[in-house]
Amino acid sequence: MSVFDRYAPFVQDFIYENGWDSLRGIQVAAGDAIFNSDDHVLLCASTASGKTEAAFFPILTEFWENPPASVGAIYVGPTKALINDQFYRLTGLCARADIPVWHWHGDVSASHKAKLMKHPSGILQITPESLEALLMHRHAAISSLFCDLRYVVIDEVHSLLRGDRGGQTICLIERLSRMAGVDPRRIGLSATMGDPESVGRFLAAGTGRNTVIPKVEEPPRTWRLSMEHFFQTGPQATELSFASTSPTEVEVLSTQAAPSPTPAIDGPKPHPMAGSAVKGRESNAAPTARACLFPRAVSQAEGRECLSTGIDMPEPDDLLDDTAPDGADPAIGYVFEHTRGRKCLVFTNSREEAEEVTTTLRRYCEVNREPDRFLIHHGNLSASIRESAEELMRDDSADLSIVATATLELGIDVGRLERAFQIHAPFTVSGFLQRMGRTGRREAPPEMWFVMREEQPEPRALTPETLPWELLQGIALVQLYREEHWVEPARLDRLPYSLLCHQTLAILASEGELTPPQLATRVLTLTPFHRISANDFRVLLRHLLAHDYVETTETGGLIVGLAGERVTNNYKFYAVFRESVEYTVRCDSQEIGTLCAPPPPGEKVAIAGHVWLVEEVDHKRRLLYVTQVKGRVPAYFGECAGDINTRVLVRMRQALEESTPYAYLRPQARARLAQARHVAKSGGLTKSPLVSLGGNMWCLFPWLGSYAFLALERLLKIRCAKDLGLKGPDSSRPYFMTFVMREGITEQAFFEILTGAAEELGDPMDLVYPAEVPYFEKYDELVPEELVRKGFALGTLDVAGMKARVRQWANERGIIWAEPAQIVPAD
Repeated sequence: MSVFDRYAPFVQDFIYENGWDSLRGIQVAAGDAIFNSDDHVLLCASTASGKTEAAFFPILTEFWENPPASVGAIYVGPTKALINDQFYRLTGLCARADIPVWHWHGDVSASHKAKLMKHPSGILQITPESLEALLMHRHAAISSLFCDLRYVVIDEVHSLLRGDRGGQTICLIERLSRMAGVDPRRIGLSATMGDPESVGRFLAAGTGRNTVIPKVEEPPRTWRLSMEHFFQTGPQATELSFASTSPTEVEVLSTQAAPSPTPAIDGPKPHPMAGSAVKGRESNAAPTARACLFPRAVSQAEGRECLSTGIDMPEPDDLLDDTAPDGADPAIGYVFEHTRGRKCLVFTNSREEAEEVTTTLRRYCEVNREPDRFLIHHGNLSASIRESAEELMRDDSADLSIVATATLELGIDVGRLERAFQIHAPFTVSGFLQRMGRTGRREAPPEMWFVMREEQPEPRALTPETLPWELLQGIALVQLYREEHWVEPARLDRLPYSLLCHQTLAILASEGELTPPQLATRVLTLTPFHRISANDFRVLLRHLLAHDYVETTETGGLIVGLAGERVTNNYKFYAVFRESVEYTVRCDSQEIGTLCAPPPPGEKVAIAGHVWLVEEVDHKRRLLYVTQVKGRVPAYFGECAGDINTRVLVRMRQALEESTPYAYLRPQARARLAQARHVAKSGGLTKSPLVSLGGNMWCLFPWLGSYAFLALERLLKIRCAKDLGLKGPDSSRPYFMTFVMREGITEQAFFEILTGAAEELGDPMDLVYPAEVPYFEKYDELVPEELVRKGFALGTLDVAGMKARVRQWANERGIIWAEPAQIVPAD
């Protein structure tokens, strides 16, 4: 019997009424896995491939055949907006079979929740935070609510695995299952998943089941992709100045999209975009033919296989839509000009940048005396403002554009989107794919326009400061997926002490008095804490007792203490992700401004147009004491979206080394890349990781990801500074670091000293500064300092990746590495 024949009649009717001729591959594979096994299922397929329907059609069929006696399935969504969107999508389908669909989060009415409590049934859609609140405050009702729970569907599972929130979700599922006495199957949904096998093992940990990961060949797709570069001031890069000095063999391949099966509810039909096939040589003359300036095909290095994702660029006449006011910021003006008359998403990498871009675009509308056509969407806005923006975007008759952060990366319905803009490079391939996938859902291919902004290098800038790092990063992200279909793997082996503290308090608040052994069993058997030792838990528990977060009863049991009640009774307790907490920045008695998530003493920050060295951080009073210095600020710091993988940095180096023309680059981006390649070649920046900048000034290009770079930086400062005579180390993390070395230290001597220090480094705790307490996660301040330091050293710093790179450098220079390779480098 086919999967379609296995579906309930009302599901079949729904498919017929929506004009489907056949099921998508992911829907067939999911149906087979859910109908014909008792395993967990991880569905990995591109955005708009019909994953939601793939998961729920078999579940609804089972509920139609054998109705559950309680809530039968929980759908866990990462955002309230996505919950609301899925609620309306599923309600109409489920109503045909009288299967109730409930949603539960902070914006849902009390009357709706009361109905569920009275008649538990059907499908419950909920966020992790609301599920935490449910377990804590409705503890006695959990068994009746979920006594026949059969499935937990986790949507956008990749977004939950980025930090403590994913661990919290797994803890909640396991705690609920124990309380209700059920063993539900878990179904994970993701459009961008690196290393799905490890995620599948994590999904199944402790359940006694395996995870089925269907392998589905998706049809070839065409991307409409462009990338342009802008200096914020001064003249723009020109191709005439930096044309190629030697001929390059180039093969341009056509990118005809393959026929597609009939789309699912949220699935697209491919747009047939075919480019002309051209072969030829580029001379050192500036390109003038349209085939060079606006290629409608994929440029590939000779001999490289063209994978399923093709590149198609907009036509030249697409480029003149509107005119920005005189004196407009070149990059923002470019966005302004190419959004008029279209429904667009403009992605930024921070809330601050979203506000700046929106304000600027609206000002241009005012100057041009045209109606405001720009909306904004980010996590600091109220629910009513976000939902109003979403509703306005769903009106296909209004050509509006919305500036957003990662809040709109996920599958929230904001109507027909023609193109997405990305200002600056995103940090991950996963983020790029999610953002690209928001467009192209209705009869058109996905379309992304990268807009790379860069300040004009100063005349006396150091060589590494003249490279367009954002442009190189954007190219690397695109090429890694095009060439290898590579996506960052999830980091599943951290030491989540903040989450450990949170779940300890949550379990005590939910279940009441427990003996120490009972509490330890409840907590340490949760999957996310598989690396936490019993001794570490004792250290945490003693600390919580000493500070009245936990207290002992007369019988020796443990309950939440007075200080703990102030924490757990606050509605913000349910969330484990860190909210923006502002620190006041002071220099002597002068107040400079405010910052969020400050770096530790010894690092630098930028505020009020200057660079400042952090002298002291007072976390209790939220104060940051600084002194003004010269230099540059590290690009990123902390456990945040700026975590760039080593593979991205390595591909950035390759972009500098190779002469491959990337078909999606616009003229200024091509010219800027040519400039960068010229600088890299003439300065030997890719031949050796250590480059002399003149005199005793040196620059190190590690080509390492954020946390391996950070480990290397600390190794140099803490273990090598004396032997190298290191002075003035200045990092632009994770790209390069500059420093002065003692006169007479040669390149070979540098690597010998560095290799020796890496060999001797046995304990990663040696890379934590003596007075440093690196608070990254929300509840780190409730955790003993020794555990915070340990979590940073052993769970955040990529010491293994750093050692692997130092070992590689040693081997290339004939330096003997004495330490046996014991640590596996992080991906």
